Amino acid sequence: MREFLRLLSAGVGCRGGLAWAHNPKVVGSNPTPATMNDERLADVKAANPFCLPRLHPGIGESTSRTGMANVLAATMGYSTGYADVDAVLAKLLAGVRGTLGPELVGVYLDGSLATGDFVEHSSDIDVLVVTEDALSDEVVAALGTMHARLATGTSKWAQELEVSYISRRALRRFDPDNNSHPCIQRGSDQLLTEEHDRAWVIHRHVVREHGVALVGPDPRTLIDPVDAGDLRDAVVSLLHGWWTPASTCRRWLDNPFYRSYAVLTMCRMRYTLQYGVVVSKPSAARWAQAALDARWTPLIQAALAWSSDIVPDHGETLRFIDDTRQVSER
Repeated sequence: MREFLRLLSAGVGCRGGLAWAHNPKVVGSNPTPATMNDERLADVKAANPFCLPRLHPGIGESTSRTGMANVLAATMGYSTGYADVDAVLAKLLAGVRGTLGPELVGVYLDGSLATGDFVEHSSDIDVLVVTEDALSDEVVAALGTMHARLATGTSKWAQELEVSYISRRALRRFDPDNNSHPCIQRGSDQLLTEEHDRAWVIHRHVVREHGVALVGPDPRTLIDPVDAGDLRDAVVSLLHGWWTPASTCRRWLDNPFYRSYAVLTMCRMRYTLQYGVVVSKPSAARWAQAALDARWTPLIQAALAWSSDIVPDHGETLRFIDDTRQVSER
């Protein structure tokens, strides 16, 4: 959900995949798998355990965070709970509708805003735009102009948008032979056509099961179900790709905030490998603290702090990544 990551100096982003759990060393019995909803953990075997509310609290009201009117709630009947985020999304929606016209099928929140994992100081805004057909060069250029204009806005969230455009047919299921689509990265004002890697298997699952429709049909009608085997295969592919880690990944790990992101991502990957489902990073981290070897507990606690004062150790982070990759091979 894409170049895998674009980190700003103060935070972390993730375009190559909602980063991602497997055969852990269990201390005692395995804890009950957690659902996406961090506040109400439930048995993963319960009926439809990943059904999050489509509308967040505070819809149609002023947000207590800023005291500003929720623009998105007023125009779309939905609020993220963050007025500044709502305002940027409302502008994006207006630009997308004005540019695409009848070609527009739907606009969906992906990533942390969809899973309930959003954190103001580190999250970005992941959006998926579905179109009737593949877009012409002229339309892509017009969308690029719209995004460049939007990026000049005064809100910091104007630079936190990661938007992908994909046709209805290409969205239905991941096709490695039809995986190049226009997208704009966090921190950029340029719309580029880039290759979607296998992380998009995970993106499709998250959008299908948790995506918030700002406009358009229920995403379940647009995306085929993604089974547990495909999710596990996507995680293994990521672990043996970006997370090898090669020199590029190691350079990112010099950033302490990225180390926090990496550790929490490994917790999520291990959970997905173990249970064949996707949960939020905090849920996966709490599970990992109870289920994995105790040696990893301080590292996970440091990652959960998301603080410049408490940061994951660089060497331990590399060892945790390597251990997770080895677990995926069992």
